[in-house]
Amino acid sequence: MSQATAGSAPQRISLSRVLGPAQVWALGVGIVLVGEYTGWNFSADKGGTLAALIVCWVIGLLYTSVAMIDSEVTSTVAAAGGQYAQAKHIVGPLMAFNVALYLVFAYTMLEVSDAILVGDTIVAKAGTEGLTHNAFLAVTIVGLAWLNYRGVLMTLNVNFVITALAYVAIVILFLSVMPWSQGTVLKLGEMVTTDNALPYGWLGVIAAFHFGIWYYLGIEGTTQAAEEVRSPARALPLGTMSGMITLLIGAALTWYVCASLMPWQYLGITYYPLWDAGKLTGSPLLENMMFFATLLSAIASANGCINDAARAWFSLGRDRYLPTWFSAVHPKYRTPYRSILFLLPIALAFAFISDLNQAITFSILSGVLQYTFMSINIMMFRNKWPLGSIRRGYTHPFHPIPAIVLFVLCVITYFAIFLGYGAQLTAMTVFYLVVSLWFHFYRYKYVRRGDQFTMPWPKPKGY
Repeated sequence: MSQATAGSAPQRISLSRVLGPAQVWALGVGIVLVGEYTGWNFSADKGGTLAALIVCWVIGLLYTSVAMIDSEVTSTVAAAGGQYAQAKHIVGPLMAFNVALYLVFAYTMLEVSDAILVGDTIVAKAGTEGLTHNAFLAVTIVGLAWLNYRGVLMTLNVNFVITALAYVAIVILFLSVMPWSQGTVLKLGEMVTTDNALPYGWLGVIAAFHFGIWYYLGIEGTTQAAEEVRSPARALPLGTMSGMITLLIGAALTWYVCASLMPWQYLGITYYPLWDAGKLTGSPLLENMMFFATLLSAIASANGCINDAARAWFSLGRDRYLPTWFSAVHPKYRTPYRSILFLLPIALAFAFISDLNQAITFSILSGVLQYTFMSINIMMFRNKWPLGSIRRGYTHPFHPIPAIVLFVLCVITYFAIFLGYGAQLTAMTVFYLVVSLWFHFYRYKYVRRGDQFTMPWPKPKGY
């Protein structure tokens, strides 16, 4: 009888540990690379072409800090949910709940932006009167949700291939315009003159932070794969840091080519800076290559966003922060399939009612809230568990300088967002305040407080 009871006990199905550094790279770079195909260039509209270059470097410093901090904490807290799992163990439940919402909103709205971009790009290429983007964005979201439903390894292998193709296209474009011979194709000296380098002065540079963040937004998404990589301590820092280096090089090449071919007044408003750069070379081959690369970058980004948003939502369900129904893992594909399916209609609804600028702004704001948390999180992590007290897969150097730099740059970015989208900033702040009250006074009573802390760490210093 006892054997029968033991034999009939339900076996808990977990996510599969099948990913390596290449898939981590594909997840991080795949989400971000679309920002170099479109989005970053709106910073030129805010402050001019030179402002776009300055924020490329400064925001690059912000994200290098993010990658360093993330690599250390995630290589220690290796669980699905990434920054949510970090907040749960280091700060507390209320912060963890908010961080998970930041993640879900940032990735879902980025997915929506990607789908809109796919639809708009195809419509622009077709040039057919009356053709709308609705069918294309619906097919993109539903098709990628199905791919994520079928398995994480296949999803990120696809992302690796299409992300690599989109990145190689930038390198080919850069080499094709002979950057070593200014004046032959590129005309940077004519496009960026002393008179128009910073048309709105240094205030324009600060305003450019709003869209400059698009160069690298989402690289921290690599942490969502923490529970599904074979060796978190090795694969996560390697995939994240190599991804950041890849993006820094890609951003520099992109700015140089685009700034040398287009005046800042046009660069700041076009939705297709790299595709337009391909057109301006006069080569049909380069033009078509950049058209397909724009589509691939947007599809790769949406694909990674579905993966990450679903992991954050799944983690909330598993810890009873939301109904446990969301924590189900597919018995065959080992994916958080209910979370994937639940977020699908939400993404479709936003895709049909939002425009690209609003979707990007909501994603950026949720991302900056998350980065602000990370600067506080690493300070508390180092104070509670100093070096040597627990095993770390990676230890980032120069602490606490990256945390301070990250916090200061986040404050500047809030100000930049307020300059252009003050109403959205206020609305999002009120939203997060209301859901925090809901969680504190209603939902937290369902949480099993002892079950949510899963790391075998000693008591923190001072407790």
